[in-house]
Amino acid sequence: MEITAGALMEIRITPADVGKRVSVRRTVSAGEGGPGFTDVVGVLVSWTDGVLLITRKSGETVRIAESSLVAGKVVPSAPARRRGPAATFEELARASARAWQPLESEPLGDWTLRAAAGFTRRANSVLPLGDPGMPLDEALARVTAWYEERSLPAYVQAATGAVGTQEALCAQLTERGWVREVSAEIRIASLAPVADVDADVSGVALSRDCGDAWLARYGKVADPAVARAVLSAGSSVWFAEVAGKAIGRCVVDGRWAGFAAVEVAPEHRRQGLATAVMAALARQALSEGASAAWLQVETDNGGARGLYDGLGFATHHAYHHFRAADS
Repeated sequence: MEITAGALMEIRITPADVGKRVSVRRTVSAGEGGPGFTDVVGVLVSWTDGVLLITRKSGETVRIAESSLVAGKVVPSAPARRRGPAATFEELARASARAWQPLESEPLGDWTLRAAAGFTRRANSVLPLGDPGMPLDEALARVTAWYEERSLPAYVQAATGAVGTQEALCAQLTERGWVREVSAEIRIASLAPVADVDADVSGVALSRDCGDAWLARYGKVADPAVARAVLSAGSSVWFAEVAGKAIGRCVVDGRWAGFAAVEVAPEHRRQGLATAVMAALARQALSEGASAAWLQVETDNGGARGLYDGLGFATHHAYHHFRAADS
């Protein structure tokens, strides 16, 4: 049933719209001046017992009392980007998983449990692409036990913000007390403009191996053997280095070139070294037949986001790591 709230604002959504992208307006307390309003846009993931759960593109899930609604409507999905390659969420999720492989993995229905002795959350989290083949609470209990056997915290990597992403799962994890720790954007771009950028690549050395100096600059390594095993896995892996100054990594996988670990020594920043590293890796990837690029950048890394803006990367979706509260 459509509920009308005044002549100008109407609630045009119902529980039948669960799963759709919606925009709602609700009342909030505004002190003595009377109630104010706030708007929420996201995917309506549930509407039960008088409470709506809406997951925003950022991954945040908002609880809204049905009684506070004054307006609501279904809104179309975000318009297609005007630049960069076309890509589905699942295609990118699988390409990025192949580019950052764990030391061990185990299926749980359509989910994949991944572990790499704690080296990065990406290699030590569940990739839930599909149905775990059992009720969610049972699946999460198995996930937690699997990671406990390896003395690791239990993480689930879930995505938001594109067609086919996992807003409902994010909301369900939040409801069960799982804590969202880190969020990142998956960005994509055409590869040729990255390769053609005006940059001096003469000082960039490319190698199939990451040496001690490369790992030292990466700086997130407790066990070099584990790090090398994860970083060297992929269909065609390249490491870039400007001696003592900057590093980068690229995995060529079909049409995709996946960039990661672009790091510049603090005293050498703002000298174009990150751009040179990206350009050198992009040229190598082009020579192997790739045409599209992707990368991951944490949402609070303003410097890197500015660099990738300048190279033409646009956000495709976001992903989030949820940790079991008692892990």
